[in-house]
Order: sequence, then C-alpha cells, then structure tokens
Amino acid sequence: MSQTDKKPRAVVLVSGGLDSATALAIAKSEGYRCFALSFDYGQRSASELNAAQRVTNAIGVEEHKTVHLGLGEIGGSALTEAGIDVPKDGVQLDTIPVTYVPARNTVFLSLALGWAEVLGAQDIFIGVNAVDYSGYPDCRPEFIAGFEKLAMLATKAGVEGSAWHIHAPLIELSKADIIRRGTQLGIDYAQTVSCYDADIEGRACGVCDSCRLRAEGFASCNLPDPTIYK
Repeated sequence: MSQTDKKPRAVVLVSGGLDSATALAIAKSEGYRCFALSFDYGQRSASELNAAQRVTNAIGVEEHKTVHLGLGEIGGSALTEAGIDVPKDGVQLDTIPVTYVPARNTVFLSLALGWAEVLGAQDIFIGVNAVDYSGYPDCRPEFIAGFEKLAMLATKAGVEGSAWHIHAPLIELSKADIIRRGTQLGIDYAQTVSCYDADIEGRACGVCDSCRLRAEGFASCNLPDPTIYK
C-alpha cells in the first residue's frame, strides 16, 4: 500500500466560490485524499461550475464529480428563479434573503454523505460560514451538528459504528480571516466566482451580498481584490 493510499478520504463540497476553495485547500493541507463534489442545481450563474473545475484542477483532487439537480424546478430563490431579482442594496442580516435556496445544504450534504459511504470515507468538508454571510439557516453551527447526528442514524456505516465527521473549518472565521488562510495555502482567488449574479464569463456585479462581503474581506486584510467585475 502506498503512502497516498494510507491517507484518509474526504468528500469536499466545491461550488467554485472563495469559501469552498478555501475549505478544499484546508482539507488537502490536513492530509486528506480529496474527492470534490459540485452541483449543477439550476443556479443563476453557470460560471460557478467553470470556477469549480479551475479550483479543483489547481489544488488537486482524486476525483471531481458534478451532480445535476433540479432545484430550479422547486424555485423559491433568486438564485434559481429568473423572476426573482438578486438584491443589491446591501447586506441585511435581520431577515433571511431571497438568495437563500430552500434546503440546499441539506440536499448537498445528503449526496456528499452517500458518496462518502461508497468511498469508505468518514469525513465531509463544507465551506459554510456563520460570521460574514447572508444569514442562511443552513450555514449555522447548529445545522452542521444536527446533520452529523443525522448521518449517524441514516447510514449503514453509522449504524455499524463508523463515526461521521462534518467539517466546517470556516464557520467561525471572518471573510478576511478566510482569505488570509487561503492565501497562506496558495489559493489563487482570481480563479473563483462568488457573485450571485455573475455573467457567463464569471464577471461579478460588485453589489450583491456575496460581492460586498468578498470585497470587504480583501479590504480588511489589505490584500488586492482579484475579482473581475462587469
């Protein structure tokens, strides 16, 4: 058995954005054999998936799957319904914004859990953040802890005694801290797309919640913002 084969396996959710790229780099730095999982779920900006491919190519993974989902058929979000505008008037944390995609992280983690069980992996990484974020309920520590408990009850591996670990290494970091950590790990953030309303080329609008949080993060840690804007 080679040294690589001895390393633990992990499924890492990779959207193509700044946070998931950092989560992938962290998993890789911790010695995991990383299996990247992305989703074409009917999101407004398909450029995210192009960015996910760039990120996984640059960081290096064992395998990268893109699963096609029909969340756009359910609707209910500005990210999946053309008839709902992406808000661009500043981050509002007193309400859950219309960019929230109903049950998205629950669905994503469920599929990651299934693939991890097939792979014989016990670790899943997700780049959720509960500090500088848009107020989504499925980005909170309580959700991650709850899903980890669910994994133990819902899987053959869990019932047979394997311990599942849902890693959210960014969950208590500011956006500036995330950028600092990723920069230390050598991430080229110019390869990522965070904008909720990016065009097909990945150029950002500069005014949606995600763009504002990203720009503020780079400014706070005194690093140049590599984002390409429209």
